[in-house]
Amino acid sequence: MSRFDTLLFDLDGTLTDSAAGILNCFRHSLGIMGIECPEDMMQFVGPPLYDSFGKLCGHDAERTAEAVRHYRERYSAVGLFENEVYGGVTEMLDRLKSAGLRMAVATSKPEVFAVRILDKFGLSGYFEVIGGGDLEGKRDRKDKVIEYVLGRLGITDRSGVLMIGDRRQDADGAHALGLPCMYALWGYGSREEAHDAAAEYLAGSPQEAAEMIFSDRQH
Repeated sequence: MSRFDTLLFDLDGTLTDSAAGILNCFRHSLGIMGIECPEDMMQFVGPPLYDSFGKLCGHDAERTAEAVRHYRERYSAVGLFENEVYGGVTEMLDRLKSAGLRMAVATSKPEVFAVRILDKFGLSGYFEVIGGGDLEGKRDRKDKVIEYVLGRLGITDRSGVLMIGDRRQDADGAHALGLPCMYALWGYGSREEAHDAAAEYLAGSPQEAAEMIFSDRQH
């Protein structure tokens, strides 16, 4: 048994290892824009695109929108499939689904891309809802995405909901809505980041995540 009845999963860094495609598209866009690539490119894996490109473009709204457009041109054609499912994820989802838990995806990635990725890897069937951001950047903050997904699920009592993700914004978004967060340490975050974000659960692998969900064991 689990104290949770509904699980919300991030996508990048939680279900799939998408860093290669994301970083290749950042480099593509920055090259066109004439902006030098920062040394630490991994900082851009996870946060909303408009936030990342906003910083890189000096918070110039017009240049930010142009950079996002160049990114998405490559991403929609090539980048979204420069990606692979993490080992153990399918087995984890099988176990959770078999136990009757409700599952959904809550990602800041535009929903249209999230659906294509999950369809490509045969994962869509595990989830009642695949919810993501919009292309205009109006729904890219994690708390807004989570609230949107909960609405589509018809959930009003949030006491049995758990967010599972690998970056600070996953924890912050969950906590803003009064939900606990499990940090997927197999993704792009770190144990230190998880502690700073006050994540209630830390899982080192998909298998451990499933074990913790059923045992309610923390850290």
